[in-house]
Amino acid sequence: MGRYDLSKGVVKMLGKYVRVRVTNPIRSVNRQFGFVYQLNFGAIEGKKRYDSMSHGAYIMGINHPVRTFDGRVIAAIKRADGSPTVYVVAPKSMRFISYQIEDAIAFAENGRDYKLECLYERSCGAVVYRNINDEIRYLLIKNRRSTHWGFPKGHIEKGETFEQTAIREVLEETGLVIKEPKLCGIKEFHKSSDGKRYIVFLYKTNKFNGQLH
Repeated sequence: MGRYDLSKGVVKMLGKYVRVRVTNPIRSVNRQFGFVYQLNFGAIEGKKRYDSMSHGAYIMGINHPVRTFDGRVIAAIKRADGSPTVYVVAPKSMRFISYQIEDAIAFAENGRDYKLECLYERSCGAVVYRNINDEIRYLLIKNRRSTHWGFPKGHIEKGETFEQTAIREVLEETGLVIKEPKLCGIKEFHKSSDGKRYIVFLYKTNKFNGQLH
């Protein structure tokens, strides 16, 4: 998927309650591109209030044809070719994260270069530390773009447990192999419980060197 920023208008749509007027019901055929809709698809009523480039929305969590649907915007699909942004809407009681959304929209979006911004997201990482002369030292990494320091973390990939994600992210970002980290907490990125979550593991090692803070 492409690397570029979503507009502020698109981000503001996340979490909004909207009504979708369905134009392409689930299991109908898109004659232009030859695929069968695996989700209901339609237009967000009053969409210009949020984003004049918006022209449609996929509906997740509803497995039968509907004419209209009231729900919450849980994701925005910004295509690299400059075509209008498409949103993903779901019932208030349901949560879907990035790989679930990508799987659901693959019937139509597969092969396109796009950026997916999600309302609900889960990341996993680890606080890795070492005791040196009775002093605790932590393993931190530096973000090249923002120059911020932080603990290694990343998004959960399909089929992974929280622990497996933490182990993979530490390996990919630091080269350090950790085994059986201990869950130590969940951090909320937003004040609302609907926001993004960071699952944190704790791991003690005696193997890392370099810049320790």
